[in-house]
Amino acid sequence: MLGRAALRGALAGLAGTAAMTLAEKAEQQVTGRPDSYVPGRTLIALTTRRRLPGSARPPVINHLMHWGTGATVGALRGIWSASGLRGWRASAWHTSVRLATDQTLENATGVGSPPWTWSRQDQVVDLAGKAVYSFVTGAVADRLVPLAPDRRH
Repeated sequence: MLGRAALRGALAGLAGTAAMTLAEKAEQQVTGRPDSYVPGRTLIALTTRRRLPGSARPPVINHLMHWGTGATVGALRGIWSASGLRGWRASAWHTSVRLATDQTLENATGVGSPPWTWSRQDQVVDLAGKAVYSFVTGAVADRLVPLAPDRRH
C-alpha cells in the first residue's frame, strides 16, 4: 500500500515540478533572472565526485535532477497522504522538506551556497518556487492517494 502511495506521490511530484517550472519561467520573464544549472552540477557532483565550474550548463543532466528530485520528494508526500498527513498544513511542511533536500544536496557537494548568502530576491524566488511545487504536489497527492485503511475513521 505504501509503495502504491509513493508511486502516486511521485506522479504528483512531477505535476508539482511542472507547476514550479512554469512559475519560474513566468518569474524569469519579469525579473530577467537566468536559468539555474545548479541542479545539474549537483547531480554530476553526486554521481562522479567532481565539480563542474559554475559556468557549466549541462541541460539534460539539469532536467534529470530537477524532475528526479521532484518525483522523489513527491513520493514522500504520497506516503504522507496515505498516512493522514494531508491538506495545506502538510503541504506547508512539505515545502521545508523540498527546500532542505535541495540545500543539503547542493551544499554537501559544494555546488551551492547557503541561502543566507543569497540576495533577498533569490531567497524569495526559491521559497516561492518550492512552495508552488509542494502545494501542487500535495493537492494532486491528496486526490490520487487514498487514506490507509487503518487511518479511516
